[in-house]
Amino acid sequence: MRPAVLVLLPILALAGCESKAHKLQQLQEQYNAAYTAYTNACPDDNTSGAARMLTGEKLTAEQMAALDAKKKAQEARCKPQADHLADIQRQILAAQQ
Repeated sequence: MRPAVLVLLPILALAGCESKAHKLQQLQEQYNAAYTAYTNACPDDNTSGAARMLTGEKLTAEQMAALDAKKKAQEARCKPQADHLADIQRQILAAQQ
């Protein structure tokens, strides 16, 4: 009976490694899909005000408020997706260990 146990242990270990690799692949595919959706829905367009200020253009208080409101709205809209991406990253890191 002892030799059978010695034969099964490497087989079980190998199956565990394949399962881990499969899980990592699934998580990576899930992350890639979520990241693509995130970058399409949440482009980083917060640079328009900075670019205008770098050219020396003075922004009025109304323009600054509008840019700030736009930034806050984008953050509120995109935060759930960013949190989801961070969660997948944590799962990937945990699965790699």
